[in-house]
Amino acid sequence: MLFDAHTHLNEERYTEEERAELASEIAASPVDFIMDAGSCFSDTEQAVRDAETYPWCYASAGIHPEEVGDLTEADMERLKKLAVRDKVRAIGEIGLDYYYDDGVPREVQRMWFRRQIQLANELKMPIMIHSRDADLDTLTILKEEGAFSDERRSWFPKRPGPLKEDGTRDMLPDARVLMHCFSYSAETAAEYVKLGATISICGPVTFKSNKKTRRVVESVPIEFLTVETDAPYLAPEPMRGRPNKSVYVEYTCRKVAEIKGISYEEAAEITKRNAMRFYDVKEDGPF
Repeated sequence: MLFDAHTHLNEERYTEEERAELASEIAASPVDFIMDAGSCFSDTEQAVRDAETYPWCYASAGIHPEEVGDLTEADMERLKKLAVRDKVRAIGEIGLDYYYDDGVPREVQRMWFRRQIQLANELKMPIMIHSRDADLDTLTILKEEGAFSDERRSWFPKRPGPLKEDGTRDMLPDARVLMHCFSYSAETAAEYVKLGATISICGPVTFKSNKKTRRVVESVPIEFLTVETDAPYLAPEPMRGRPNKSVYVEYTCRKVAEIKGISYEEAAEITKRNAMRFYDVKEDGPF
């Protein structure tokens, strides 16, 4: 019923017993699939192991912008070998994070962001983007590296647009770029969607003060949205302040349904299908 489009079952802080307990909760819940997101080599390797262990788990391979400080070109070959493993379905999470002034230098982040986009294009894989306080540079680099090029969009099947009054849908280009935990404006979201990106909504949409993300959900057609937890971070209301879990994606989905004025069941099914399409996860056959 639900697809957690970005989570961290691979989180290094978990003991194996804690990871197994979380997996048991997911298996017993309405969450049908998760994307276990890589952010460094050790947790990408763990995500691959998780995906090999659990049929409902898929993995991504990538180096988070806060982790790129010591990367070398040889590391790109190492990442490539992980990316082609079975059930690895995206390069990510990659991107830019300018929140900390004393973090990895911005020019270093930009260099490895470009290099990982290039790897995704080489492998013709979806891309999962982390972007915080770096909107303009993120969009500029994605465009310059061909993440929204006609060539890239030709690699993936088109996606259905919103239902029209006559009951039909236009089939629209899909760049297979996921904007994870989207935190920018509705206008920026619209620009990304027009380019062929997907917007992923996280727990903060449930916070009363977060009018910006609610406007994003209001304005972006649900055909271009996924829901996620980013667990163990960013727990939604009413679980705010606790470690997040994939099973809490239900609360985010319920808020999306409320904003959209549709049933929870409909929102869950649509966002699940969107994530399945994005990550090329099959359940009942091809779309």
